[in-house]
Amino acid sequence: MSLGYGVVQLDVTIVNVAVNAIGSAFHGNMAALQWVVSSYTITFAAFILSAGALGDRIGAKRVFVAGFALFTVASLVCAAAPTLPILIIARAVQGAGAAVLVPNSLALLNHAYEDSKERARAVAFWASGASFTLTLGPLVGGVLIKMFGWRSIFLVNLPLGLLGLWLTMRYAKETPGNAVRRIDLPGQITAVLALGVLAWSLIRGGEVGWTHPQVLLGISLAIVMAAVFIGIDHYSDHPMLPLGMFKNRTFRASTITGVLVNIAFYGLIFVFSLYFQRAHQLSPLWTGMAFVPMTGACFIANLNIGRISARFGDRKCIVAGTAIILVGCLAILGIGADTNYGWLLPSFILMGGGLGTMVPPLTHALLSSVDKARSGIASGVLTASRQTGSVLGVSLFGSLIATAPMIVHGTRISLAISAGVLLASCIIELIGMATEKNE
Repeated sequence: MSLGYGVVQLDVTIVNVAVNAIGSAFHGNMAALQWVVSSYTITFAAFILSAGALGDRIGAKRVFVAGFALFTVASLVCAAAPTLPILIIARAVQGAGAAVLVPNSLALLNHAYEDSKERARAVAFWASGASFTLTLGPLVGGVLIKMFGWRSIFLVNLPLGLLGLWLTMRYAKETPGNAVRRIDLPGQITAVLALGVLAWSLIRGGEVGWTHPQVLLGISLAIVMAAVFIGIDHYSDHPMLPLGMFKNRTFRASTITGVLVNIAFYGLIFVFSLYFQRAHQLSPLWTGMAFVPMTGACFIANLNIGRISARFGDRKCIVAGTAIILVGCLAILGIGADTNYGWLLPSFILMGGGLGTMVPPLTHALLSSVDKARSGIASGVLTASRQTGSVLGVSLFGSLIATAPMIVHGTRISLAISAGVLLASCIIELIGMATEKNE
């Protein structure tokens, strides 16, 4: 199960190092490179709730196996893609496979361990494996591109996928199906349309300008589709997204924070991947090396935050971690084309450490705000919200650096926007803390 979650996280970061090489190979513009990243996260975010419901309905093992097979085959198609559109489509299929893997891997773990303490240790191992691959992603991607070319970053998924399939078939036990759980097909369709149209509008804005009729029409249509989605799930007997969960203040604040933090963090990873390769002329290998302190700090913080949050509380750790990322962004607002990496390094460590400090408490706070019977759907909502934030960050920030002269200016604006959304997240959490204290 950890391997299944791990390959999902690996592909979140490993592709960012390769986008410049992919663009050179296919002569793709910035919009195309944004779609290489965003097509994966769009389908990941949009399908994860339905994938969890499908596992509940027909059994998590068979759905998990199907997801692993889909992810592996899509990786092979990505590696062999003869054109950029085929690569983007294959990446979208990869994202759908990832959406299947995450909730069903956790469901299989929950059924495999009856003792709560053993289950907690298993979930911690499951999460740490994913955190480890997230840390290694940029470095592994850089090494593979240096030695074998960009297609190798997708081929690495093949042995991992085959191993995961064998292990699952050999050791995992099927979970009981629940025919009552239904798939909210109308809600699923409108969710994909709303997120896809919004991403297209933001990416298109970088090409033709933010006041272009196409962009304004796209954003308006995305808002309408989002409203339709809310209306469908409000009246549905089996909603994809149970809106009643948002009545809980902690659940609502945690979900919003998940969106805002990922807009900043993963949007900036995309921006800095191109900044290093285009402004500093670094190779993919050295670009991957440049991200190691950031992802390494995230991994170390993940390992140590448990006992800290147990002492000080989840909400304080969420605010502290978000504020640390905010400080990292503010410290390098004056970045230039010739800025020394040594000046960026402390901020990178702060960003990674801040993310590792706030995500585990954020997850725990959200899960603690709902009944245990709804923990699966709650974790799915958080994952979907965070992936939605990643889509928005990559789409918006990529548009800001769409042309070569804009790479530095766009990076500065991206940092400023990141600081703004992170500040908003801190305020939301602080208001929640004050309200809870008064109550």
